[in-house]
Order: sequence, then C-alpha cells, then structure tokens
Amino acid sequence: MAKYKTLDDFDVKNKVVLVRVDFNSEIDPETKNVTSDVRIKAHAESTLKELAEKGAKTVVLAHQGRKGDPDYTSLKQHAEILQKILKCPVKYVDDLFGEKAKAAIKDLKSGEILVLENVRSWDKETKSMTPEEASKTELIQNLAPLADLFVNDAFAAAHRGHVSMVGFTAVLPSAAGRIMERELKSLSKALEKPEKPSVYVMGGAKADDSLEISKYVLGNGIADYVLTGGVTGQLFLAAKGSDLGKGNMSFLAKKELTGLIPGIKALIDQFGEKVVVPIDFALEVNGKRTEISINKLPTENSIMDIGSKTVEKYSRIIATAKSIVVSGPMGVYENKEFNQGTKGVFEAIANSKAFSLAGGGNTIAAIQEYGLTKKISYISTAGGALIEFLMGKKLPGVVALENAVTTKKI
Repeated sequence: MAKYKTLDDFDVKNKVVLVRVDFNSEIDPETKNVTSDVRIKAHAESTLKELAEKGAKTVVLAHQGRKGDPDYTSLKQHAEILQKILKCPVKYVDDLFGEKAKAAIKDLKSGEILVLENVRSWDKETKSMTPEEASKTELIQNLAPLADLFVNDAFAAAHRGHVSMVGFTAVLPSAAGRIMERELKSLSKALEKPEKPSVYVMGGAKADDSLEISKYVLGNGIADYVLTGGVTGQLFLAAKGSDLGKGNMSFLAKKELTGLIPGIKALIDQFGEKVVVPIDFALEVNGKRTEISINKLPTENSIMDIGSKTVEKYSRIIATAKSIVVSGPMGVYENKEFNQGTKGVFEAIANSKAFSLAGGGNTIAAIQEYGLTKKISYISTAGGALIEFLMGKKLPGVVALENAVTTKKI
C-alpha cells in the first residue's frame, strides 16, 4: 500500500491547490520557442484537467531550464500551450511569490488555472534542503498560507530536494498527482515485487548507471538476468577480458569509462551467467554493416551494434520473462545500418507477454521510431529520477510526500 496520499483522498472543489509539475521542455536556443509539448500535454491531460473539472482553483508551479542556460525562459509560452491543450482559459502571471502572484491567486475562481513564473527565476529554488528547511524560505512562506493542498506531479524532478519539490509538504496536506502516482506504481511493479523471471536490458553509453543498477537489482534478487548492449555491452565484455581492438578501447578510455572495469569484473565474478554480454557485433566497414563473432576480436573497425546472434540469444531470454525493464539502445540506432540490434531486442520486448517498463530519451525515441509505443506496458518520461529509483535510491520528492503533514500548520 502506498505511503503517500493521492487526489482520491481530497475534495478539491473551491480549494486552492498548488501543483508542482514538470513542464521542462525542449527549447529552440535562438527563438526560445518550445519545440516539444510532450510534458505539458501529459500533465494537462491528467492531473490539471482533473483538478479543473473538479472545481479546484489550480496554481501551477514549474521550471524551465536553469538561469544562464540556453533553455532557460519564462513560462508564458507554456501557459499558452496549456490553454490550447485544455481548450479553456489559463492565466499567467510574470511573478512567483510577490504581490502580483498573490493577488492573481486570490482572484482565482473555481475551475480556473493560473501558471506562475518559472520557479528557477528565484535563485534559492535549486538549493537542496530538507522539507523543514525549505518551508522557512520566502517561496513557501508567501504561497502556502494561500493554499489548501499541495500536489506534486513532477516525478521527473523528484530526485532533487529543491524548495518547490519538498518545502510545501512540511506545512500543507500533500498528495501525489496522477503522473507521479502512475510512475511510482509502475516502477514499484518492476522493482519492488517483479513477476519472475525478471530481465533488465541495459544499453546506451551510461555504463556507470548500468553498473549501479545491475549491482542493485542482482544483489537484491530483483533481476534474474541483466542483458547488456551499446557502449555498456562493449565495456562489460572488456571487463570479461576481451580485447575489442585499439580504436574501440581508446574510445572507451576517451569516454572515461575504463575505470569502471574493476567494478564490472567484480559484478560478473559474483553473478556469473546472470550478467549477459554480446556474442557478436556489427562493425562499420567502409560505411557498411559487417558482423563478426567475439572470438574474432580484436578488430580495427568501430563497433556500432550488437550482432544478429546476440539479438537471437537476448530474444530467447526475453521470451521467458514475466517482467522487463529496458534502458538504452543496443547500438548506434540512429544510423539505419546499425539499428538492427536495437530494433530486434525492442521488438522482442514488445511482443513479450511480460510487464515491460522503458525509460530514457534514446530508448523512448527508438520505441516511437519502430512504432512499438502501444506494445510497451509503461514508458517513463523521467531521466535522472528513473535511474536513481532503479538504483534503489530514495527520491527526496517522494520521501517528502510520504512524510507530509496531514493538517495545515501555516
């Protein structure tokens, strides 16, 4: 049973509800225009729509980039996009907790939505604090007295103990929004009590994350197998003693990944055949795909993908699974010559009857490209928060919700 409350636990009609969402979107650095409304749409069509329909006076808190970064901008555009999606008036105020913002909140009527200025326009927002410390800041002290309920719907930012993520929970009744609730339920299904056999597919280039996740899920008996691909697969194979060739080993060294080899070797020594590495690779030879078995290593050519025999082996293991987590492609999937590994493994996951969870930008992009979105049980839009959750780390935003006050103290 969840330790946190949800929207089902509160009557929000005519109540002022502060909602922390994750509107952080892709921005054109030159025009400062939002180029993807995926995250805005996700919050709009679930939590924000529900609050408006139930007659709440909804106040939206969100961030966009960081000060000094090319994607830092106000939330005026986000409010306009939100209005188009919801097809109802959405107000915006270019103030966060000053008199303008407070006046706009007091003017809200039942069913209306107000978007406040980018929370990162206030410098203290990005300092990590405990809920009690954060509750004493100007942001919380000014906004909390005007509100009846705090809703955290920003799972993608839950790995940060930022003021707007944790501070309100110390002084206001708090609930998980629908996206936060959905993410936590799906991740718990994959991590806390997964149906067995449980298979983790770790690809991409973030081998340090893959090592930490593998250690956690194998060490705690969560995963039965970890299948490796991409740069991660190359590094795991190198840890088993394979010489990939001068160029490929130099590439790993340049990416500062070779320092992980002792840790990977210890993992393989401990868990043996549960850690599965590629048995063949696709190389780039004169711009074309050429496959070789690992017993033909080292090679002078660049490794670009797992080979077809590895796809067959991984697909057989995936077919036995009852739960699957996938993060990262199997190779340079953006190049049509070298997308066969990613496509083959992802299709095997999509065709499986197992509960499947996918996360990470490149993973989602590949799933969409191959038309597999509807065949994956759950796709997480979170990045860092997802990785830290899979490592077994406590997320400050989630812990704050679990420990939230039940009565208003301000």
